[in-house]
Amino acid sequence: MKQYILALDEGTTSARSILFDRECNVVCMAQHEFPQIYPRPGWVEQDPMDIYANQYSSMTECIAKSGVSPDEIAGVGVTNQRETAIVWNKRTGKPVYNAIVWQCRRTADLCDALERQGCAELIAQKTGLKLDAYFSGTKIKWILDNVEGARELANRGELLFGTVDTWLLWKLTDGKVHVTDRTNASRTMLYNINTCEWDAELCALLDIPVSMLPEVRSSSEIYGEMNLMGAHVPICGIAGDQQAALYGQGCLQKGDLKITYGTGCFLLANTGNAPVFSRRGLVATVAATCAGEPVQYALEGSVFVGGAVIQWLRDELRMIKDSADSEYFARKVRDNGGVYIVPAFAGLGAPHWHMRARGVITGLTRGAGVEHIIRAALESIAYQSDDVITAMRSDMNSDIRVLKVDGGASANNLLMQFQADISDLEVIRPAQKEATAAGAALLAGKAVGFYQDLLFDKQLNTVFKPYMAADERRRLLDGWRRAVKACLASEESL
Repeated sequence: MKQYILALDEGTTSARSILFDRECNVVCMAQHEFPQIYPRPGWVEQDPMDIYANQYSSMTECIAKSGVSPDEIAGVGVTNQRETAIVWNKRTGKPVYNAIVWQCRRTADLCDALERQGCAELIAQKTGLKLDAYFSGTKIKWILDNVEGARELANRGELLFGTVDTWLLWKLTDGKVHVTDRTNASRTMLYNINTCEWDAELCALLDIPVSMLPEVRSSSEIYGEMNLMGAHVPICGIAGDQQAALYGQGCLQKGDLKITYGTGCFLLANTGNAPVFSRRGLVATVAATCAGEPVQYALEGSVFVGGAVIQWLRDELRMIKDSADSEYFARKVRDNGGVYIVPAFAGLGAPHWHMRARGVITGLTRGAGVEHIIRAALESIAYQSDDVITAMRSDMNSDIRVLKVDGGASANNLLMQFQADISDLEVIRPAQKEATAAGAALLAGKAVGFYQDLLFDKQLNTVFKPYMAADERRRLLDGWRRAVKACLASEESL
């Protein structure tokens, strides 16, 4: 009898495999890190064979550690780092170049050139995205233009493109399946989210043959079978990591909002069955949707420096020895003492989008101590997230009242209470900490009838309610906005 679902969670620095039972509890997990490649400043690459090898190794290790027979696994779900581009020869199965990672900035000049040609509005209207090197399209063009013989092979129909999900499925099915799902397709800058099709005009703009692109399917259906240690198991769920977390948090209705607190912070709000094109610096994207169901969409905003500001306190300033110490020291003072930190270490992301901004600390007085700085660093995560939440409320013309949270910093009770207070909403933290992998598992399980009930309401949650007085909230937000203005003034001085 089938008793388990296997989730493959292929992230930016490691490949994880997690086995879930019928109640969506974690049974066993294995994780393998893989190397990053930095050939030049601002360039980030990975070896696609390393990605596959480490994902496969973590998968077999997870099953071996659990003692579960592969015959007991009902299906496999895949979630992945988004926007990373891989191009390979469909006859030999060999990549023509390393994977160009979502963080890579090598195509920034190409994006600038396209903006000067007036292409930004066209791309925004069709894809919901900003014209940026972050997304996959310009990465594919770079490979075709710079790898010897690649364009000729592509024009002859001999090359395939895929985001990491597509590469893994192609490898796991021995080259039989070349598909992606709508969530990953919507991050390429080639996919029209209005028609839910690859866009011929955008492909022509970047000189990318449509023949390279995978078939686009829903996030929950059977795509093919893999040989899992002798058992034939369907691969039946795919979603990019942030959309998988949105699904794993049960954000299935319009207005549902989640945030993943990681190195950065990713906020997604379900916008229902129609895309919302942002006027406030956010991007429209496709949410995970099951086969036969109407397509759902989301608004997304990315904060560049979330948990990384706590790592900065630990590694550069050496104010704390462990990230978990931040809450202990922040609680030693009753408030921030007027100190604000805007951690624009890599510029400011959504909704500001100031790439040359630099971090600032404001409000220092003779009475300000280490504890105030630590508290201000923690609070900066909530303030930046609130800027995105405010933009979402405006774009959606909706008073969002509930925020679901996951990721490492969500374990910090002080931060979660402050987020509830400063954003004036209820923060819900589920007991299930693996929201991304759980989302992939739930999508896969639904496709094969393993999860009839999606279990969202059965999770044990911790709820943080807002208690801050409105005038105190306004005072603190005014201080934050002054700090952001000081940060932007630092940009102008460069």
